[in-house]
Amino acid sequence: MEMVTVIVPMYNEECYILGCLDAILSQDYQGSMEVLVIDGGSTDDSRQIVHRVMGESRIPVRLLYNPKRIIPAALNIGLHAARGDIIVRVDAHAVIEKDYVRKCVEYLQRSDADNVGGLMRPVQNQTRIGHSIALAMSCPFGVGTGKFHYSEREEFVDTVYLGAFRKSTLLALGGYDETFLRNQDYELNYRIRRAGGKILLTPAIKSYYYPRSSLRKLWSQYFQYGFWKVQMLRKHPRSVRVRQLAAPLFVLVLLLSGALSAISSVAVWVFALVVAGYLSLSLAFSFSIAARRGWRYLPILPVIFACLHLSWGLGFLYSLTRFTFQWLVRR
Repeated sequence: MEMVTVIVPMYNEECYILGCLDAILSQDYQGSMEVLVIDGGSTDDSRQIVHRVMGESRIPVRLLYNPKRIIPAALNIGLHAARGDIIVRVDAHAVIEKDYVRKCVEYLQRSDADNVGGLMRPVQNQTRIGHSIALAMSCPFGVGTGKFHYSEREEFVDTVYLGAFRKSTLLALGGYDETFLRNQDYELNYRIRRAGGKILLTPAIKSYYYPRSSLRKLWSQYFQYGFWKVQMLRKHPRSVRVRQLAAPLFVLVLLLSGALSAISSVAVWVFALVVAGYLSLSLAFSFSIAARRGWRYLPILPVIFACLHLSWGLGFLYSLTRFTFQWLVRR
């Protein structure tokens, strides 16, 4: 029974950290465990909540400080402070099943995978907008064809949600790349695969994630995802997948055809066809979800789909434009 270190990055998570830690400390794993909460200087009651848990828990819980306040730095601090042979990453916005750690250890031990993980299952928030966001994020049309969003079979993939690793694997790779404020998981998994390692996805490893609760927060989140994807492609150009270019190409065509519509009838037709095609797909998926989950979600689902795709695409194009401009200035 190998010792496990669970690492939880945290910053202003007073609404979620208690549920996250309760789930971690309720694990049925029979081996030794420790929990490292890496705080980026929270200004709410997050630290006080963790201190209360530390005083009541029979499992060692430590609170460490992350001066850089970014997730990859927090994960590296936890990695170097960890006493365990196996590292399990858990987000403060996540709640893991009781057998989560045990399943992670079992799959690491019995497979030849270097990282094992499960699906990203969004929790359906009590508000209609939060519930609708969770439904949209469970749909391939909303969040793409990344298998960790929807696959229900065990298979090797390019990335998983969260993940569990041997500490030696992470140290050999140099830990997380702290130049990536977003997409650090995908970047790490790419380096694992490039080094000959494997990423195993299994629906037996179960956790649940609280998505953003408003369109404004969702837009900001996915704009950053798109922005940092360009940085990923700059550093690892061979990591690109066709699905990752769908949203930027959609937004680019919309912008160009819309701008040229004033001087070209062809651009008008292109713009109309693209909008009509997108709306048809969006409404088709919205009707499908609403028919199964409730018609009250139908009016908001197309808006959420548009928020996901436009923000990701604009973030990508903005980052690409900025990088190109900087490159031209340097030249």
